[in-house]
Amino acid sequence: MAITRSGAHTVELLDKLPREEHLEMYRMMVLIRRFEEMAGKKYMEAVIGGFCHLYIGQEAVCVGIQSVLRPDDYAMGTYREHGQALAAGMDARAIMAELFGKATGVSKGKGGSMHLFDKSRNFMGGDAIVGGHLPIAAGVGLSIKYRAADQVCVCYFGDGAVNEGAFHEALNISGLWKLPVIYVCENNLYGMGTQVTRASAVPDLSRRVSGYGIESAHVDGMDLLAVRNLAEVAVRECRNGNGPYFIEAKTYRYRGHSMADPATYRSKDEVEEWRVRDPINLFERQLLDKGLMKDADVQRISSEVDQLVDECVQFAEESPAPSPDALYEYVYASEEI
Repeated sequence: MAITRSGAHTVELLDKLPREEHLEMYRMMVLIRRFEEMAGKKYMEAVIGGFCHLYIGQEAVCVGIQSVLRPDDYAMGTYREHGQALAAGMDARAIMAELFGKATGVSKGKGGSMHLFDKSRNFMGGDAIVGGHLPIAAGVGLSIKYRAADQVCVCYFGDGAVNEGAFHEALNISGLWKLPVIYVCENNLYGMGTQVTRASAVPDLSRRVSGYGIESAHVDGMDLLAVRNLAEVAVRECRNGNGPYFIEAKTYRYRGHSMADPATYRSKDEVEEWRVRDPINLFERQLLDKGLMKDADVQRISSEVDQLVDECVQFAEESPAPSPDALYEYVYASEEI
């Protein structure tokens, strides 16, 4: 098991990456935060129905991972995948329309919050079944290997999924066949309302894959550059045929498990302790201290993101609902999909 990569590596990345790339990663994290805050507001207004799981607090994980991928790489999300979909480059307006159940949504208004999908971005969908998408990610990895390509597939999941049988089956076959899959465990310390220490005999989840001969590492999931640095290692290993790779990102969700969860199982002190390490504020301070961003940039990005989120809501509100005939579409496989 490798150790958490941060510290000197973070300073190195601050110096190595161009300013524009830093600003784009910062902008993406701000966009995810504001998008999710708006989604939460619209859910409370009963404009968004069904389930809704917000990504607030975990932005550094998906932004750090997705920032090192190529357009032809694949990603698979969880049911908490709004942020993952945005970081993968999906259209924010179409994602909001999907949450509103509109025909202009990324899944034509039929998937909702937990089933965002975009073939053009190789985002292979969110999955409402805990751990259910891990074997699918292994299948994507097998497809890549069959084609002798050098793509990778990133598979996001939470700490609750490591106790599912599908997790062990997928990791075992991936390790056996050396599949180019990066399994990213977003360990936000709680599987719904159950703390990970009460559900896992081995709280260090990165150790769970040692029996499958898979390289693993854990990382501070609140530190964007630490995540990105480790992601570069994982991607390089998988492209070179040394996959799979397992990343445990220690992170924290500031909201409940879903919009229906008041999160009373967590103390205020615990939440506040993690808020001090807000990933957006941490990265913003790093950039300001290094002179890579100015206060004017912070204000400009904030204003641009707010405008975009407002446009997302307007687009969703003005979009048509699916027609009654849409009930009969895609019942059988179609080349359109």
